[in-house]
Formats: sequence, structure tokens, C-alpha cells
Amino acid sequence: MANQRFNDMHLEIMAQASKLDRSIGALGSRWGIQSERAFRDALAAILEQSFGVQVINVNEYDDTGEVFGRPEQVELDVIIKNGLLIICELKSSISKSDIYSFERKARFYEKRHQRQANRLIAISPMIDARARKVGEKLGIEMYGDSLDVPPEA
Repeated sequence: MANQRFNDMHLEIMAQASKLDRSIGALGSRWGIQSERAFRDALAAILEQSFGVQVINVNEYDDTGEVFGRPEQVELDVIIKNGLLIICELKSSISKSDIYSFERKARFYEKRHQRQANRLIAISPMIDARARKVGEKLGIEMYGDSLDVPPEA
């Protein structure tokens, strides 16, 4: 009898722990999305108002599936000044697969707009070490803080 009560209680505790894990995960996801948006908006405002650049959030449909292997929306941040084209990826965290995805999105943009990017830049406070290695091979600049990005390269 006591053993059964213990098992029932253990199952209830595990169910509550699982529910808490899901709630924390959802909160973290919302936090990441909101902080990315806030950071993107602030950076765009600073660059546009203080440095006279144009910051565009590009959201285009890849109907051939070139980027993700199937038709899907492709979202990028593009900075333009005096003909200079910089393609940026701003994320709360960046994995190895995120770097590969960013590179495919950048090439998609270049092909669609028939313009070569001068710089590819990834900005995130959490960049996986494997992502850094891939980024270096692909020529993607990576910064853990927007203040680390040099104005000219």
C-alpha cells in the first residue's frame, strides 16, 4: 500500500516537473524572440539615425525550396550604405546549423537580387564553438555583441 502511494506520488511529481519544463521552455522561446526583435529594432534605429544607413528586414518567399529544401519564407536583415551590402543574422543563440542556414539565406538573397554581399555578419550572445568554426570557413563574421562589430571592414 505504501509502495503504491509512493509510486503514485512519484508519477505526479514527474508530471508536474515535465509541465514546468515545458512552461520554462516556452517562456525562454518567447524571451528569445522578443529580445531578438528589440535588439534588431534598436540596432536599426541607431544605424539609420546616427550613420545614415538603410536597414531592411527582408522577408521573401523561396518558392523553389532553395534555402530549406522546400518552399518557405526566408527572413534576413540587410544593411545598405553607398552601395555597400551587409547581410546580418541576429539571434538569441546560434548553432552550427544556424550558420549553414544563414549562409544559404544570404546566397538566396544575392541570387534573387543579383548583388554580392560585401559582408555576412552573425550577431548573438551565444554562439556555439562549432558554429564559429563553420562561420570562419564560410567567411561569416561573428560577434557576441553588436558593439564588437567594426564599422568598416
